Amino acid sequence: MYRFLDFVERTGNRLPHPATLFAMLAGIVLMVSWLAAGASAVHPSTGKTIGAVNLLNGDGIRRIVTSLVTNFTGFVPLGTVLVAMLGVAVAEGSGLLGALLRALVLSAPPRILTFVIVFAGVLSNAASEAGYVILVPLAAVVFLAAGRHPLAGLAAAFAGVSGGYSANLVLGTVDPLLAGLSTEAARLIEPGYTVNPAANYYFMTASTFLITIAGYFVTERIVEPRLGAYNGDGAPESLPMAPLAWREKLGLKAAGSAAVAFAAVMCVAVIPEGAVLRDPATGGLLNSPFLHGIVAVIFLAFLIPGLAYGIAAGAIRSDADVMNAMGKTVSTLGVYIVLVFFAAQFVAFFGWTNLGVILAIHGAGFLKSIGLTGLPLLLAFIAASAFLNLFMGSASAKWAILAPVFIPMLMLLGYSPELTQTAYRIGDSTTNIVTPMMSYFALIIAFAQKYKPDAGIGTVVATMLPYTLVFLAAWTVLFAAWIALGIPVGPGAGLTYGA
Repeated sequence: MYRFLDFVERTGNRLPHPATLFAMLAGIVLMVSWLAAGASAVHPSTGKTIGAVNLLNGDGIRRIVTSLVTNFTGFVPLGTVLVAMLGVAVAEGSGLLGALLRALVLSAPPRILTFVIVFAGVLSNAASEAGYVILVPLAAVVFLAAGRHPLAGLAAAFAGVSGGYSANLVLGTVDPLLAGLSTEAARLIEPGYTVNPAANYYFMTASTFLITIAGYFVTERIVEPRLGAYNGDGAPESLPMAPLAWREKLGLKAAGSAAVAFAAVMCVAVIPEGAVLRDPATGGLLNSPFLHGIVAVIFLAFLIPGLAYGIAAGAIRSDADVMNAMGKTVSTLGVYIVLVFFAAQFVAFFGWTNLGVILAIHGAGFLKSIGLTGLPLLLAFIAASAFLNLFMGSASAKWAILAPVFIPMLMLLGYSPELTQTAYRIGDSTTNIVTPMMSYFALIIAFAQKYKPDAGIGTVVATMLPYTLVFLAAWTVLFAAWIALGIPVGPGAGLTYGA
């Protein structure tokens, strides 16, 4: 396995610089759009014919020229990362994060860290982008401070955040999105059928612990042994691990008090009925300003304790110290910003061509035509969802295509829409961590290059591929066992339909 993963890494890293590769991929998309002109597919939910769009004709060239800037500035991960990192910069520059990490490493058994990090990663996907921009780089630093390879920590967190995207102990923003699409598809067979947002809650709760255990196993037994000892800049032996000084302890107390005060303010703004950060239309949290504005909350959650720590510990003496800390952190994101520019063009061009949608529609049609039924069809559907996720990143966009095909088909075979949605979510999650189509893939490469300057797409894919294979296998086994035991996948969501 190690030889195979080394081959994947060497092959992948022989490719050009990741930014150059994204630029080349964007060029390839333009050429394929010209060659595929005339290809089409009928969207199963709308009945409309979707044709491949040629981006090398007059209209396409004008669209490219006029949208080059907005593709970049409108790329969601760019603003998310920059805003969140400004708050993290103050917490880091003041010394708060360093003191917290030292306290953690000095007090906690190192082997517990892997389990905690994967588990935290799975839970973090309820807060949208928080796991990518905060937990992934933080996990690398924690592993480094504990004398372990930082890329193993990065991989463990990334596996939990993205590979375990559908698993959680709480409902996230994706649950109502998928449930709404499933409802529309189910009504093609039974008008009035409703799939509720908690339809997969039981299964996804169990999946949280499965993914955590699987992520722990892969990190400890495969990824970290393959990476070996870390000897790069900031190697473990050079890190200061002395006990905390009294000024640092004072700063931590001030930061803790500030964090508690901020949490209290957020509770007042979120918990009471009619609170200012709840959804003003429904009073709920799923589509509330709180979740949509989670990046602003992250910014303040790091900024306020960071300021309190810095002032109490004497690390911040003026506003200039705060601004310099922010500027220093932003300056380290230069390569990432370059990566994002080209990645944003590639993602935008691919979306404009409709090639991903056409591929998904024809893939669904092929799966329907091969004559599988029952559990083999469900397992094939999981595999197909995982494959299609390599080309089309959005979970809701893919489900809008697949749900109208597979939910009615499986309802007629006696399987509930909720079970079909569960199968889709397994496949959709497991390949997130190995596809450059994932919005935050460029960010993960940038984080990896901090510890391994020559890291590229090959490094990330080779490191994450064992997680994808183990997650897919373990999750599929759990799914098959769940069906065999006849356990509902969620509240009021049985496995069968029409029985």
